[in-house]
Amino acid sequence: MTWILENWERFWEVTAVHLRLSIVPVLAGFALSIPLGWFASRSAKARAVLFPLANVLFTIPSIALIVITPILIGVKILDEINVIVPLVIYTVALMVRSVSDALAAVPGNVIAAANAMGYRPLRRFLTVDFPLALPVTIAGLRVATVSNISMVSVGALVGLGGYGQLFTEGYQTDHTEKVLAGLIGTVVLAVLADGLLLLIGRLLTPWARAGR
Repeated sequence: MTWILENWERFWEVTAVHLRLSIVPVLAGFALSIPLGWFASRSAKARAVLFPLANVLFTIPSIALIVITPILIGVKILDEINVIVPLVIYTVALMVRSVSDALAAVPGNVIAAANAMGYRPLRRFLTVDFPLALPVTIAGLRVATVSNISMVSVGALVGLGGYGQLFTEGYQTDHTEKVLAGLIGTVVLAVLADGLLLLIGRLLTPWARAGR
């Protein structure tokens, strides 16, 4: 804590970087996982392809993806995209099954009622299917967000990574307080992000609590 208080500006600087490198992949991955999850919930063939592929992608070490990304997409090694792209992949790998399972769990009688009322597919998805799938979807999003916050630090290996820089500098200079500062920041950020998503989920799905 002493290092944080004495280096407040630096701590906020790496916090901002860590937050950006965590949230951008979550938002992008979530946006991609919605249509993929919807497709998987409607097609057994899609599930047979997407689920094993997601499992394989998630088992690839983050270090390997971060190192190979600049080679594959042709950007500079210090570009933040080298951390963002692998984390988008991990987010999609985590979220596609959550979204698919959530949409598949929407009661058939509710879907039938919406169809009988003349709801077109897009309108039904936006106003019926997806809202009812939110509790499970947000649960998956919480896991993906906390995972991303922890994995961003690996970006320090290529000169990025927010709190990961504090870990690297601390180990190189035997500065324990720097390492602890990075650890504290990572844990606090993960807890706050998880709590925020939990609150958002409760605000968006008041009926879920009422039904308990």
